[in-house]
Amino acid sequence: MTDVEIIVQGAPQQATGRRKLVLRRFLRNKTSVVALVVLAALVLIAFVLPHFLPYTYTDQDRTAILQPPGPDHWFGTTNNGEDVLAQTLRGLQKSLIIGFGAAIITAVLATLAGALAGLLGGWVDRSIMWLVDLLLVVPSFIMIALFAPRTKGNDSTLLLMVLIAVFGWMISARIVRGLTMSMREREFVRAARYMGASTRAVITTHIVPNIASILIIDTTLAVGGAVMAETGLSFLGFGVQFPDVSLGSLIGRYSEQAFTFPWTFMFAGGCLVIIVLCANLVGDGLRDAFDPSAKRARSRKAPREKKAQRS
Repeated sequence: MTDVEIIVQGAPQQATGRRKLVLRRFLRNKTSVVALVVLAALVLIAFVLPHFLPYTYTDQDRTAILQPPGPDHWFGTTNNGEDVLAQTLRGLQKSLIIGFGAAIITAVLATLAGALAGLLGGWVDRSIMWLVDLLLVVPSFIMIALFAPRTKGNDSTLLLMVLIAVFGWMISARIVRGLTMSMREREFVRAARYMGASTRAVITTHIVPNIASILIIDTTLAVGGAVMAETGLSFLGFGVQFPDVSLGSLIGRYSEQAFTFPWTFMFAGGCLVIIVLCANLVGDGLRDAFDPSAKRARSRKAPREKKAQRS
């Protein structure tokens, strides 16, 4: 057996061992594990529980106007007698779909643009970086508001998802470009290019697997940012349109009643806080699992800071 065959056979075992090591590190982080379980539970509740409710998010109970939480309406009702639980679950569905969808599209755009720019260099790199610099100085919130959908439905949800992603991939693309530039002179990348491998093959086979950990972390953290972006747009009336709802549109619609009829506002607001918090905690846990040196650096820094404060 040649040395090349030994290396090729050992690569999958090393990859499997690394995956197990990362999983073990992540499971040690109890906070991140709990956050992941809570996030998964929210997804399950949002898409399963509505099928068992006696009301949909558009049904109106005229005999129960602004009724507080009770046995008939667990989360209470709105000004028009709509069930707050049904509306919150519908808003949770929309926000989760837009948040996860926009984060995935952002990761794909950033990977393609950054890998192409870093691997090919030259005019391709200059063109992509010019586009990145241009989009970074453009007021993204205003641009999204201008093109945001004004109708309800799946098409408007997809459009909103794409708009958030189109104006949110630039920083990630710069990170991917830098990582790709550091790898394009590595032996395995140079060997693949000398052997005539296409640019697509080099990116998918050699570049992406080596930066997968960064992409996973970045995508996880981007979920919270995308949900917040959708919430801000819907709060101002540029996102999901009535009678359809999202967490942002519910918060915007009932924010004036937060102190008089708090149940119409607090459940949507609470779900938003939980989603963003859990997504960020999961991202932090993944970062520590893939790069434990960062966690050690923070733990070493904390005692020094406390000692400096005492002195």
